[in-house]
Amino acid sequence: MAEEKIDLRTAFALFKDEKHIDRPVMMGVLKDVFMTQLAKTYGSADNFDVIINVDKGDCEIWQNLDVVETVENPATEISLEELEAMGETDYEVGETYAKAISMKDFGRRGILNIRQNLQGRIMDIEKANLYNTYTEKVGELFTGEVYQTWAKEVLILDEEGNELRLPKQEQIPGEHFKKNDTVRAIIKSVEMKNNTTPYIVLSRTSDEFLVKLFEQEVPEIYDGLITIKKVVRIPGERAKVAVESYDDRIDPIGACIGVKGSRIIGIVRELRNENIDVIQWTANTQLLIQRALSPAKISSIDMGASEDEKIKVFMQPEEVKKGIGRGGCNIKLAGMLVGREIEVWREVDANESDSGEEDVLLSEFSNEIEPWIIEKLQSIGCDTAKSVLALSPADVAKRADLEDETVAEVMDILRAEFED
Repeated sequence: MAEEKIDLRTAFALFKDEKHIDRPVMMGVLKDVFMTQLAKTYGSADNFDVIINVDKGDCEIWQNLDVVETVENPATEISLEELEAMGETDYEVGETYAKAISMKDFGRRGILNIRQNLQGRIMDIEKANLYNTYTEKVGELFTGEVYQTWAKEVLILDEEGNELRLPKQEQIPGEHFKKNDTVRAIIKSVEMKNNTTPYIVLSRTSDEFLVKLFEQEVPEIYDGLITIKKVVRIPGERAKVAVESYDDRIDPIGACIGVKGSRIIGIVRELRNENIDVIQWTANTQLLIQRALSPAKISSIDMGASEDEKIKVFMQPEEVKKGIGRGGCNIKLAGMLVGREIEVWREVDANESDSGEEDVLLSEFSNEIEPWIIEKLQSIGCDTAKSVLALSPADVAKRADLEDETVAEVMDILRAEFED
């Protein structure tokens, strides 16, 4: 008996163009799709065999029927009389007859179902492949081209046309992208939402992005001769990178910066001129704080009785501004580096305290000045009344991010303390 064949290349042209499905998976999907439709058409697919020939691009479907005298279930049985009428005279009751099934046996609706099911399965495989591919790349650097920009995110395409997203919160403040721009970022996460195409998130603000940039620019880090122990960032403003060398002959800071800044300048430009402080790592917390706040000179450090307390760093008045940094970012990053909040305290001169007019801590004014305002003033190194009065109102308003009216009221309260 001539074998009926189904030409997959003609019936399912979309399948032959699929490049990312290997042969075993392809055969399994095709078989499963046909078996599903057989079950719908005949009530059960238990007595069917599906043979896929990928190389030839065809498929054979056989229905295994029990040979009986009287048929009770046409889906699983065939009578000896019907076989003889078909010219099949070599069968006896109890044997099995393999009947070839052609596409027309499924009917028009059945063929449409097969096509739709097959297309859906291919899309599912594509999604799974994309998800697995990028999940393995999480934490790696990625370079792609901007395809479209929106208010909340930027759409970037890889070389194969897959979509990746750079959300606004993962962009360095002040960045603006336009179509066809080349963007470097780190692959932050891959999410599968409601069986849609994987949502691949990029980031330019993560600490890991800065680490990868250093690995790319500094061969000693890539080779493991220098280790980045910790990175802390305020994206677009400042970053601190603590490094350590396992070879005494290698200066970790000099290697990271390069001759005349040749190595770090590319990183700074990539991060929109974000200031980068490279410091030598140490397990000594007090020494690490001193290095993190350099060039500000520290007079003394009070680590507190427990790790839950804030670390108090005492400085001479002229050093306070350097230690805190613009907008308080320097002291904030130092705290992030050691894992505890740091407060800068202005060291009171002994002569000043003995002058007959002692200074007063701002905390003593909690009944007259709101606590959040006191905290703002302390964050810029003004922990006493005189340290605030020593500054101009405009300087206090700018550095502490307070309204001019608020600063004026505070200064009136503080001056009243020293009036006769």
